Amino acid sequence: MRAFRTFLIALAAALASLPLMAAEWALRETDRVLSRAEVEALTAGRTIVFYDDGRSKYSVGGAYSYTYASGESAFGQYDIDAEGIVCIAYRNGFSRCDRYVEAAGRIVLLTENGLRFPIRPIE
Repeated sequence: MRAFRTFLIALAAALASLPLMAAEWALRETDRVLSRAEVEALTAGRTIVFYDDGRSKYSVGGAYSYTYASGESAFGQYDIDAEGIVCIAYRNGFSRCDRYVEAAGRIVLLTENGLRFPIRPIE
């Protein structure tokens, strides 16, 4: 498990050094992209919980942390662009951008790579 984690960290560092390209979001026909205002309301000062028990914490001042189900955390800064795309710059040099969509009545985080992570309903 430790070797796999080391591999993932090395892979993330290698990918972070590649030039960024415009994201081709793998939207489905039924996806409704959330506006910047909707994304701000969803994230600002909130913690979003995913079904794998991971937690994205968006602080009002732009600080960000992701806590894995294992309890380990990664820290960085986030920004929301005019289209509602959330970009995160982690302290370790890795960065990524995500988009939130509404799909079949639930909110889903969509990565640039086309992965989909539904969030648990916000209470």
